[in-house]
Amino acid sequence: MNEALTLISFGDAGWGDEIAQGVFITITLALATLPFGLCLGFFLALAKKADDPSMRMAANIYTTIFRGLPELLTLFLVYYGVQIGIQQLVKFAGFDLYIEVNSFVAGMVALALVFSSYASEAFLSAFRGIPQGQYEGGYALGLSRGRTMWLIVLPQLIRLALPALGNLWLILLKETALVSVIGLADLVRQAGIAARVTKEPFLFFGIACLIYLLLAMISSFGLVRIERWSKRGEAAR
Repeated sequence: MNEALTLISFGDAGWGDEIAQGVFITITLALATLPFGLCLGFFLALAKKADDPSMRMAANIYTTIFRGLPELLTLFLVYYGVQIGIQQLVKFAGFDLYIEVNSFVAGMVALALVFSSYASEAFLSAFRGIPQGQYEGGYALGLSRGRTMWLIVLPQLIRLALPALGNLWLILLKETALVSVIGLADLVRQAGIAARVTKEPFLFFGIACLIYLLLAMISSFGLVRIERWSKRGEAAR
């Protein structure tokens, strides 16, 4: 027991500092990915309900691709594919340079692509739950399409899509573990390094499991509070 406490302690004798750094990278990556995934998913949902058939087709092709590909393969395509593409462009321009793609940015982009493909379906379902009369009422008040969307539709859209988006956030939090394969020092990678060095895989991977469960519990509590806040108008009625 004392040996285990020493291994997970902070300072030179333990791996607590590395594990804490991994937790910070994991949370930062998830929080950085979330706004990009939400924005892209929202615009994809708008494209899916647009009158233009080409926009609907493009959005459907996008979501089919990134919902069909394994997340790990998407990560590899972004990390290695973009890097190869940049190298080819640099070589074509006549420069002899080696440019390496940042693993954090690559992970954020890959996770945002996958997250947005699922979020678009959540937003699309929420759009279908808003009566057409809400739009017509906004236009009757003299509001433009943009202001009608911002003032009338968007608050209802968030409330309707929130349960599905909450589940997607929990999935995103767990999928950040995939970035360990491209060298980003997240929680899983730091736990793996500690397990290999100390020959205590059960201890460190067990700690990683507990940390992920704790993050999921904190997120669930926060999502419940946000959902209650979004329904405050219904409670008042």
